[in-house]
Amino acid sequence: MRKLAVVAFGGNALLKAGQKGTIDEQELNAYEASKNLVKLLKRNYNLVLTHGNGPQVGNILMANTAGNKLYGIPDMPLDISVAYSQGFIGYMLEQQLRNVLMENDMDPDVISIITQVLVNKDDPAFLNPTKPVGPYFTKEEAEKFMAENKSVFIEDKARGGWRKVVASPEPLTIFNMRSVEKLANEGHIAIAVGGGGIPCFYKEENKLQGIDAVIDKDLASSLLATQIRAHKLFVLTDVPKVYLNFNTPQEKSIDKMSVSDAKKYIKEGQFGAGSMGPKIQAAINFVMRSGKDAIITRPDLLGVDNGGTRITVV
Repeated sequence: MRKLAVVAFGGNALLKAGQKGTIDEQELNAYEASKNLVKLLKRNYNLVLTHGNGPQVGNILMANTAGNKLYGIPDMPLDISVAYSQGFIGYMLEQQLRNVLMENDMDPDVISIITQVLVNKDDPAFLNPTKPVGPYFTKEEAEKFMAENKSVFIEDKARGGWRKVVASPEPLTIFNMRSVEKLANEGHIAIAVGGGGIPCFYKEENKLQGIDAVIDKDLASSLLATQIRAHKLFVLTDVPKVYLNFNTPQEKSIDKMSVSDAKKYIKEGQFGAGSMGPKIQAAINFVMRSGKDAIITRPDLLGVDNGGTRITVV
């Protein structure tokens, strides 16, 4: 019987630092990322893929702003921009993964699923929005936006501009999770929860509506892995393992870490809130909810024995 794994790619795996973001660049990155997934298929895993969208959704928001200024095209809300990004990133991943599968004489179907994720409109995160999104504006432009639609902007003095910030609420339910689980267990590869999912809430009973927020991709991936009863969660990053005292002379890699150790290291401030911290928390959540292992590693180490850092119950 094949095992089920959720593999969470970061948005930077598809659009790397220093690149312009051309389709040629992103397709090549998607192709290289896809080659690593074959290792898991050959190790008897069925796969569900998730992905970040930070660089891509930022570009979408900048295009929205430019279109509004130049041509009066109505701005689209953030939830719609996340849906845009799920569509085009899913298309790239699906196409390049198909290319890699054909090269390896494999023929599972690949299905991209536009995924909504339920959040609580009363989540405390909405009282303190901290997640920066989109382009930089002048103070006058930011004040105009804040007056018009009650959005929140903060000044980034280092970059000389004002930027919108939104809440990052806790994901509660992954919609379409039953379909994702069924497709994956039938041997197809499902791509879901892009960018953490499209955030939505119940405006009233039985009436869903999108909301201006960003859901952490790793936390949503962890919840999906739990809800579809995955055997393993792989959280991919740009380092081979998790490190203590990262980027210091005392730096030390970790091969295996229990949940209690991970919680202790978080309290010690070992993991940055904007980098490794959410990945560790996502791993903790999955391990505690499922009793299964999570692995944090680099894409090229997928399927490699002892590759990455393994987070376990004990």
